[in-house]
Amino acid sequence: MKYSIEGEPLPVVICNLDPGETMITESGAMSWMSPNMKMETTSNGGVGKMIGRAFSGEKLFQNKYTAMGGEGLIAFASSFPGAIRPFQIAPGQEIVAQKSAFLASTSGVELSVFFQKRIGSGFFGGEGFIMQKLSGNGIVFLEFDGYIKEYELGPGQSMIIDTGYLAAMSATCSIDIQTVPGLKNIFFGGEGLFNTVVTGPGHIWLQSMPVPQLAGVIRPYIPTGNS
Repeated sequence: MKYSIEGEPLPVVICNLDPGETMITESGAMSWMSPNMKMETTSNGGVGKMIGRAFSGEKLFQNKYTAMGGEGLIAFASSFPGAIRPFQIAPGQEIVAQKSAFLASTSGVELSVFFQKRIGSGFFGGEGFIMQKLSGNGIVFLEFDGYIKEYELGPGQSMIIDTGYLAAMSATCSIDIQTVPGLKNIFFGGEGLFNTVVTGPGHIWLQSMPVPQLAGVIRPYIPTGNS
């Protein structure tokens, strides 16, 4: 497969497939394609996989697109201004990403829900805690919100991140949810109750404008039904 990513900050990934090659995507993610692309809707792994995708913010069913009788073309557009990033997935090169980051992948990539070891604190940490893990073999395209800043964390090196700003990390990183210290900071600091702490070794991708953050900023300017 050959691909190109074009058009940031409203990007689209255009994939040129070899005959018989298959792409997997969420339902509704396809933007345009050549006529010889055959679509099949599938649970892609049975009930267990479906439940895992639901927890990680994805839809229960996925679509498979296969190039039939020759080379095929298919494009997937981002649903929000930001970036589409490609990742080569292989054993030892797994990626953990935010909910709903998955856009499309080759057929060898597996998507599952990711929970940290201290699962109890995660449920109190908000939706930013529930993430998805990409494993297997192949290329996956993930969509992130806003500008992307990358850091390489050494062993034991940490970064404190406001919930929702962590777009993705290497699976070698560990993640924890910590309460903001001090009642004064909690009630008057304006930063919420929890922070995400990511510790290396591994790579992290941070996003400048998570969708929930943007929604909170523009909500006061949206007319209500009584206006």
